[in-house]
Amino acid sequence: MKLSIFLCLGGEDFDQRVIDYFMELFQSKTRKNARKNIGSVEKLRREVEKAKRILSSENKTKVEIESFLDNIDFSETLTRTKFEELNSDLFQSTLIPVERVIEDASLKKVDIDEVILVGGSTRIPKIRQLLKDYFNGKEPLRGVNPDEAVGMYRK
Repeated sequence: MKLSIFLCLGGEDFDQRVIDYFMELFQSKTRKNARKNIGSVEKLRREVEKAKRILSSENKTKVEIESFLDNIDFSETLTRTKFEELNSDLFQSTLIPVERVIEDASLKKVDIDEVILVGGSTRIPKIRQLLKDYFNGKEPLRGVNPDEAVGMYRK
């Protein structure tokens, strides 16, 4: 019998860490608080989400927003290293439900034949690496689109 484990992650928490970081940077440089401006926050949220996707395949990206607040432009570089640093505790916490599922099923890690990742955030290289390490080098399946995995494997 083949045993698979499906892992599903949302990305809003990762995004929020980067948004908070950029808001602090902007305020320290301009002495203006953009957190109170809904339009500025939403512009930054969209750009941070794009940056997160880019960092899945690149080591750095530029986040730029014209007229971010009071006609002041926003331009900062985000590296994969900084993204991982900002979210390190969240990355580690992704292993907690994995451990719980395996324990609740009275299984051991070696009993799992394949790891199938579900949801866009599972494209984050750090998450893939943590899971690979957790499963003693077993690579999460790459041939499965994380946005379609549940529909494909549902029987």
